[in-house]
Amino acid sequence: MRDIPVGARIAVVGAVVGAGACALPVLRQGVPWAAVALLAGLYALCEWPPRCPVLAGRVNVPIASGSFFPVLLAAAFLLPPAAAALVAVPGALIASVEEEPRRVRRVWRAAQLAIAASAAAGAHVLLGGRETLGGRGAAAAPDFPYALLPAGAAALVFCLALTALDGLILATAERRPPRTAWRGLLLRSLAPHCVHGLAGLMMAVLWRSRFGPPAALFVLLPMYISCWVFAQYHRERAAHRATIRALVQAVDIKDRYTRGHSERVGRASEMIARELGMEEGRLEVIRFAGILHDVGKLGVPTRVLRKDGPLTPEERAVIELHPEYGHEMVRGIGFLGEARAAILHHHERLDGSGYPYGLAGGQIPEAARVVAVADAFDAMTSTRSYRQARPVAAAVTELERCAGAQFDPRMVGGLVRALSRYGWHVEVTADEPAGFGARGNVPPSRPVGTPAEPAADLLPTPPATGRISPLADVGEPGPRPHPAPGLPDPRRSNAQGA
Repeated sequence: MRDIPVGARIAVVGAVVGAGACALPVLRQGVPWAAVALLAGLYALCEWPPRCPVLAGRVNVPIASGSFFPVLLAAAFLLPPAAAALVAVPGALIASVEEEPRRVRRVWRAAQLAIAASAAAGAHVLLGGRETLGGRGAAAAPDFPYALLPAGAAALVFCLALTALDGLILATAERRPPRTAWRGLLLRSLAPHCVHGLAGLMMAVLWRSRFGPPAALFVLLPMYISCWVFAQYHRERAAHRATIRALVQAVDIKDRYTRGHSERVGRASEMIARELGMEEGRLEVIRFAGILHDVGKLGVPTRVLRKDGPLTPEERAVIELHPEYGHEMVRGIGFLGEARAAILHHHERLDGSGYPYGLAGGQIPEAARVVAVADAFDAMTSTRSYRQARPVAAAVTELERCAGAQFDPRMVGGLVRALSRYGWHVEVTADEPAGFGARGNVPPSRPVGTPAEPAADLLPTPPATGRISPLADVGEPGPRPHPAPGLPDPRRSNAQGA
């Protein structure tokens, strides 16, 4: 709990207190405890398999978050608000959680679901939904289509409560700006929760029918089908990550001097994109672009990458072919999307002096402009075998100095704001001596524009060591390379690299 930001602690404690207030009325009102126990046990049973010592690893269907919300919504339709709040707690507390801190996440999830279920039940009661569900007698049939209105309103309230609390924890725990913490959450959740509401209504109607609670269990079948669909989706994403991991490991093995660089560039690229307010769907693609930006080095001879002496103009020309090699390698990987264009164009400069195609200004894809800044920043702030890392403040000053000519000022500004919000920590790289402590860089505390020592890696002169530095690789115009065999002529290629 100590590592959790203060704002997030306050949010968790506030949610727990709110959930307790929602459930407190059960002490002074008649509650159908049998129904509460049945529904709470059913929801817990749905969430339990991934944590069961016997079933874990044998259950081939991963339980996706929200897959069994119809059980909670059925409880909201059948029970008083306070009782509906209790139904969510046991299942949330035993649910599988992958990320730390697990206990705090389970407590937060239990409080969040209790508040949402109680609010949904309150909305359903307020609109007279209980009377529309019918009863056990033959004459007490459900009142359709009028039952849909209170059920839909309850599902909407349930969705609003969850998204509001999700945005709150994103803003406090991950310190996202408020304008981006809630962006897109409601739109992405609305349709699934409407479907969950319809399934919950079916469960409630069957529960109240003459067939009783056992009939309501038939609604679980489409839920498990939904889980199977999610399983296919997760397997596909796992295959994507495995593909990217294999490519990155191959680059790290070949160019040991920049091991770990790709992951950090991906992280910095995502920070910039998030700060600029890009949609969630693009953030992963931008991160992939940062991770794979140097994959084309697999096509560069190892003797050139690891050369100790000065690089000849011909060798520099070979190095500068790596964006085109990288683009060719990932051209057929459809899920990368605009990341392919970023891999091809991340060494272009705003003034047109970059490579491989000499694009300028708006001709350079937005993703490539993001990766260019992230690449330069990480190269300056991480230790290499031939030089020590620069402080974050010095790196930011150099990026600001080159903004407008080499880098997009919007991307530089986004990185500066993200660093002020989150800070930056560089992990130990493989080329550092064993036992070397991890060094951390803190957010820049200087006013923007304060002079700092120029980063020689960004200047248009080869490094004195003769080894091409990451930033020289980023920004130097160098001689224009000729197209490699099998690659398109840059002068006739599509500028977007598609």
